[in-house]
Amino acid sequence: MATTPASTPKLNRVGLSVVDYRGGKTTLCAGCGHNAISERIIDAMYEMGVAPERVAKLSGIGCSSKSPAYFMGRSHSFNAVHGRMPSVATGAMLANRNLLALGVSGDGDSASIGMGQFVHLMRRNLPMIYIIEDNGVYGLTKGQFSATADLGSKLKTGVINDLPPIDTCAMAITLGATFVGRSFSGDKRQLHSMLKAAIAHKGTVMLDVVSPCVTFNDHEGSTKSYKYMKDHDEPLQEISFVPVFEDIAVEYDAGTTVEVTMHDGSRLRLRKLEEDYDPTDRIKSITRLHEAHDAGEVLTGVFYVNTQTPSFVDLLNLTEQPLATLPESVVRPGREVLEQAMEELR
Repeated sequence: MATTPASTPKLNRVGLSVVDYRGGKTTLCAGCGHNAISERIIDAMYEMGVAPERVAKLSGIGCSSKSPAYFMGRSHSFNAVHGRMPSVATGAMLANRNLLALGVSGDGDSASIGMGQFVHLMRRNLPMIYIIEDNGVYGLTKGQFSATADLGSKLKTGVINDLPPIDTCAMAITLGATFVGRSFSGDKRQLHSMLKAAIAHKGTVMLDVVSPCVTFNDHEGSTKSYKYMKDHDEPLQEISFVPVFEDIAVEYDAGTTVEVTMHDGSRLRLRKLEEDYDPTDRIKSITRLHEAHDAGEVLTGVFYVNTQTPSFVDLLNLTEQPLATLPESVVRPGREVLEQAMEELR
C-alpha cells in the first residue's frame, strides 16, 4: 500500500522550522494568557530568523517567570531570584553584547519586590526586550491584588481594591526606555507585530501585556479579564512591521501612517487611529496614557519609540567581542596602570 510522504516543514531564512523555537509543555492553567504570549514569541523569533542559541531568556519568580521554559528550548536561560532579573540581564549583556536578551516578568515580580531594579534597568536603556505579563494578581499565592490592579477592581472573593495602580508604561517612558507599548494576550496580530519590532530595536523595549489569569482574575468586576479587555481596549494604531530582509514597498494611504526606521533598516509602520498621536513625542505619550486612565480606557499599541538614544553598552564603549573571550593581556591592567591608580588615591 502506498503511503503519503510526510510534508517538509517550512524553513525560515536561517534554515530552521518553527519546531526549533518551541520549548517544553506548559504547566500553566488552560486558557492562561501567558501561554498565548509564549506562542507569539515563538512566531516572532521564527519569522525574524533569530538563531535560538543567540537568545538569553531571563526571568524572576511567578507564573510569568515559568513561561520561558515553554518557548525556545535551545536558548540560554536563567531563572533569577524574585524581582532581581534586571541585574542578571545587565550582567549578561555587558559580558556579551551579541546576545539578544529577552526578559519575562510579572506585575508582582516587576512592580513590587523588583521595582527598584526595574527603575534602574529602564533608565540605563540596556538593549533587551522586557515583557511584563500583567494579570493584576499574584497567581502563585492565591490571587491577591498586585500593584498594577486598577482602583475599584474586584477579586473573586468580593474584595475591592482601594489602592491606585502603578502604570509601568508611563513609568518606563519617564525613566528612559526607548520602546514602550502595551498589548493584550488575546490580540494576536497586534502583539505579533510589536514583538517583531522589539527584536529589531537596539535599546530597552518594555512591553506590558495584559494577560488574564483564568483562575483568579477572569470574572465580573476584574479589569484584567478577557471580557473587560475586549470591551475596553482602545488601540492607538494598526501596527505592521516589515523586516529589512523583506520587500518594504508596502504603503498605506498618504497622511495616515507614521513610519519609524529601526536600527537595522527594518520599518515599523503605525497606521493612526488617533490622528494627533505621535509615538516619537515623549511628553504627549505620557499625557495620553494619563488621559486614557482617567477615561477608563485600556490603551494599547506603541506608545513611544526612540531610535536615536544610544544604548547602555554603546555609552560604555564596550568591545564588540564577548568579554569572556578576551585574552588576559587585554583585560588585566599592567603594573604601570595599577601604580598610576594607587598614586591618584594618595
